[in-house]
Amino acid sequence: MIPAPSSVQGSDKIVSITDLRFTYEGGVEAVKDLTLDIRKGDYIAVVGGNGSGKTTLAKNINGLLRPSRGTIMIRGHDASKMAVPEIAKVVGYAFQNPDYQLFCPTVEEEVRFGPSNLGYSHEDVNVKVQRALDAMNLQHLRTKPPLSLRLGERRRVTLASVIAMDPEVFIFDEPTTGLDTEESEMLMQKLRNLNAEGKTIILITHDMRLVSEHAKRVVVMSQGRVILDSDPRGAFADLDILRKSNLEPPAVTKLAHALKAYGVPVDIISPEELVFHLLRGSEG
Repeated sequence: MIPAPSSVQGSDKIVSITDLRFTYEGGVEAVKDLTLDIRKGDYIAVVGGNGSGKTTLAKNINGLLRPSRGTIMIRGHDASKMAVPEIAKVVGYAFQNPDYQLFCPTVEEEVRFGPSNLGYSHEDVNVKVQRALDAMNLQHLRTKPPLSLRLGERRRVTLASVIAMDPEVFIFDEPTTGLDTEESEMLMQKLRNLNAEGKTIILITHDMRLVSEHAKRVVVMSQGRVILDSDPRGAFADLDILRKSNLEPPAVTKLAHALKAYGVPVDIISPEELVFHLLRGSEG
């Protein structure tokens, strides 16, 4: 299926990907002929089953991997000619496993490492570090060794490390893994705030509830290709696409599909919408 045009209007492209291919050693082709534009203010959920190419795509965008073929332009510059620190000023990335990202002796040093290596002044670094620690509620843990913390706390440290670098684009790979309900809501509120400030958010996730509640745009991947680029309503209304990607829509959307014969729209993405349509139907 040919991906739908992006629903995001305007020409303020931050990342432009054209005919991207990436093949790992051994011949596994993880991304195939992928074309995608990412613009300022996007809030994109990149979804797909295991092995669909989501994380490989993210690592190509932030320079940890380099394309086998095709181009990635970042703010109009060819990413293949940019060093990783240059890319990091624009694109920040938080790993799915926080332990892959932690190496400093204290939480504060961990959060300080990124902005300190991006050329910011000492004063600016201090401000960015304090804001990031506050954002992730880590002030009381600032002197602790990161690897001594529980999983949810380690996850918050890695997210604070990315926030402190103040990039234009944030890529979060399964960010709520290891977080309890309260921590997850705190994180998602922070992402909403960042997006409201004009930051671009790319959320790689299997959690369709997060997608329905937060994303403005859904990019569905399967076997290394983008098979749908839509808003959440369009994505969840297409059950064939979701099945092809080994994804389950939110429970409320599944229920809406089951009630389609009773006049309930299939593109419902919230319980409130479902209740509204059921009540309206009962009144009729």
